[in-house]
Amino acid sequence: MTLRMFLISATAILPQVAAAEYEISAYAGHQTAPSSDIVIDGDAVIPDSDFRQQWVGNSTTWPIYGGFRVTYWQSETFGYGLDYAHNKVEPKRGNEPAGFDNLEFTDGLNTWTINAYRRFPDTFTGSGALDRLTPYVGAGVGISLPGVEVRYAGSDTFEYQVTGLAATWLAGVSYPIDDTWSLFGEYKGTYTQNEVDLDGGGTLSSDIFTNAVNIGISYRF
Repeated sequence: MTLRMFLISATAILPQVAAAEYEISAYAGHQTAPSSDIVIDGDAVIPDSDFRQQWVGNSTTWPIYGGFRVTYWQSETFGYGLDYAHNKVEPKRGNEPAGFDNLEFTDGLNTWTINAYRRFPDTFTGSGALDRLTPYVGAGVGISLPGVEVRYAGSDTFEYQVTGLAATWLAGVSYPIDDTWSLFGEYKGTYTQNEVDLDGGGTLSSDIFTNAVNIGISYRF
């Protein structure tokens, strides 16, 4: 390679290297979940059943809803990384399924996903107070790892299980405080497949969606 070609290549690469950064983020917020169908099959204690369950998130009761992510921004506009979310679902008060002492995923309808992100710098350039806001979107896939709590007439399932696939999607805006810290607000949704192994040898299956509005903080380096 000639010196001229080397300089041209270096000139093209350096702006991308300079733009690369790591970002560590933490978030919490208000999370809800719509109703989902539950199917119980083949258990020695819990009867086979198929019913629809109403859920609530109870985001602020301990352990609270929240999550964190680590992102590598390889350019000014594109990044990818790992996201963990501690989602929560339990029956709406007064709507617990008959015969169950407990049926919930409040120690976490946890998801671990690999996400890709696209951000849109300079979107609001020249807009005054909005000038420093940067919109972004993201999506990813991974696993559902809930803390399962199912109690019914002596059958007691209380453990973490890998129950199926998970997916997430999000959209938000970030606002820099200084060169390393920023605040962000976003909508974040998740979908989880959950096939739970019950204490009595059967399975409980349910595909569950969650929706959340988050506020978070990020540190980049």
